[in-house]
Amino acid sequence: MKIGHYQLECEPGNYEGNLSKLINGLCEADEQQIDVISFPESFLTGYLSNSEKAKKYSFSLNSPEIRNLLEKTSEFKAMFMVGFNELRDDGNLYNTVLVTEHGELKGTYSKAFPCYDYFTPGRDFPVFEKDGVKFGVVICADGGYIEPTRILALKGVSIIFAPHYNYIGKEGLINHFQKVRSDHIARAVENSVWFVRGNNICSGYDSGLEMDGVGYGDSYILDPFGEIVARSERHVECLISSTINTKFPGNSNRSFKSGTELGKILLETIDQREKNA
Repeated sequence: MKIGHYQLECEPGNYEGNLSKLINGLCEADEQQIDVISFPESFLTGYLSNSEKAKKYSFSLNSPEIRNLLEKTSEFKAMFMVGFNELRDDGNLYNTVLVTEHGELKGTYSKAFPCYDYFTPGRDFPVFEKDGVKFGVVICADGGYIEPTRILALKGVSIIFAPHYNYIGKEGLINHFQKVRSDHIARAVENSVWFVRGNNICSGYDSGLEMDGVGYGDSYILDPFGEIVARSERHVECLISSTINTKFPGNSNRSFKSGTELGKILLETIDQREKNA
C-alpha cells in the first residue's frame, strides 16, 4: 500500500481556494498512485482564534460545501482525509477530519483533545479500511496522549494518520519540535503501527490565529520501529509518500495485552485520584 500526506498552506476562511489546492493535490496523488492520502487539520476552513470566527467559517456534513467537495473529488482514485470546522445540528463545534473515497463519505473523526475550548471534544474512535488494511485518525494534539492511538491499536489498525495544523510561537519552537517528534515515535513503537504526521505550513502571519508564530511543516511517515521512512522539507508545500508493508512487522499484541492486563488497575487508579482531588 502506498500512503502519503500533502503539506500545504491554508488560507483561513477561503473554502474555494483551499478546495482548489486539495484537488490539485489529489491529481498529483493519483499520478503517484497513492492509495490513501491526508491533508492538514482544519484545512478547508482554517484554524481560527475565537468561536465567533470559527463558527462563521464552519459547515455541517450535509452542507453545500461538503456536497461540493464530494462531487468534485469523486473521480480521483485515492482515498483521502481532510480537516474542517464542523458545526452540528445541536450548535456544537467540532474539529473534524472527514474520510472519503470516490465521492462517498466513509466517516469522520473529531479531535479528542482540542486546543480551544470552543470545540467540543470527540469521543468516538472509528476504524477505516482500504484494500483490507485498517487505519485510524488522530488529530494533532491527540498524538501527544497514549490513549487515542492505543484505542485504535486495540481495534486492529495498522496505520495512524495524524493531520496537524501547527503555528508555534518562536520561543517554544524547538521544544515543540522535540516533544512532538518524541511523542510520535513513542506512539508508533508502543503500538507497532505506521504513523503519519501530516502538517501544514504558514509562510507569514496567520490571520486566522491572529498571533506571531511559525508554521514550519516537518511532516513524516514513521515505521513501526519509529524510523522515518519519508519526510517533508520544512517551510514549503510538498507531497510525501511511501510504499509500506502492513504485514511486517505487523501489529504486536502489546496494546491488547496492556489493555487487558492493566485496564482494571488503571481505572481503579483514576477513581482513587478523583476521590482525593
